[in-house]
Amino acid sequence: MAFAIERGDVEIVAVDAMQVYRDMDIGTAKPTAADQRAVPHHCIDLVEPGEVFTVAEFQRCARTALSDIAGRGHTAMLVAGTGMYLTAVIDNLTLPGEWPEIRLRLEAETNIDALFGQLTALDPSAAAKIEPGNQRRIVRALEVCLGSGRPFSSFGPGTSAYPPIDTVQIGLRWPRDLLTERIAQRVRQMMDQGLLAEVQGLLDRPGGLSRTARQALGYRELIAVLEGSCTIDAAVTEIILRTRQFAVRQERWFRRDPRVQWVDITADPVAEVLPIVRQHLS
Repeated sequence: MAFAIERGDVEIVAVDAMQVYRDMDIGTAKPTAADQRAVPHHCIDLVEPGEVFTVAEFQRCARTALSDIAGRGHTAMLVAGTGMYLTAVIDNLTLPGEWPEIRLRLEAETNIDALFGQLTALDPSAAAKIEPGNQRRIVRALEVCLGSGRPFSSFGPGTSAYPPIDTVQIGLRWPRDLLTERIAQRVRQMMDQGLLAEVQGLLDRPGGLSRTARQALGYRELIAVLEGSCTIDAAVTEIILRTRQFAVRQERWFRRDPRVQWVDITADPVAEVLPIVRQHLS
């Protein structure tokens, strides 16, 4: 953000699976209205929270945004975010189709181990690259196997290939104890800003929250509070825990990519990463 303001010809493309939803603002740490006035932002507020949104849809929207930015002679800065979404854009992934009826049936299955066993039998190559507890990815791989009649892994190298690209990737890496502290502070700040009321308002609107929107960190836990099956204190503790776990998985995802240049943050992420960004984009 600081570099985009400094340059004046940089536009930001948000690569976040939950910032695409309108009015999911506090829990997704969406750029404020002032931020968006200061620097053009793209791929934010694309759909209603009651709609299901996919990687393929994001890929199309991001391609359009990048084309528009280039057409103005400006530079795009992709801010991630969601690893799969970023990979789909910068590596131009070929994404298989969708079979909603099959997906709904698979999502109704509560035995994740059984789903993973089915995927292992149908496509051992795909199963070997997916964590056994990652229900969303298991369901997606099975959906493609059953719907297309082809192994999910047959649709190209996917996220396991790292071809040469023009995009410079810079990753921020925090000390684990400092990251843990910042996550706890952020969750409590979001609660103070009115996250519980935001979730209630989203549930009350026509369409409510789609199955994909409900997966957002913080929203699922607070839905349980509003439904009476969890206390606020317990929900906040769970949000902090799940966010810490997500941060570990997120770093693990990006760490696999040898093209990422890592910056170890000690105190001020903006001040410490800005010289690296200037080096590549000036």
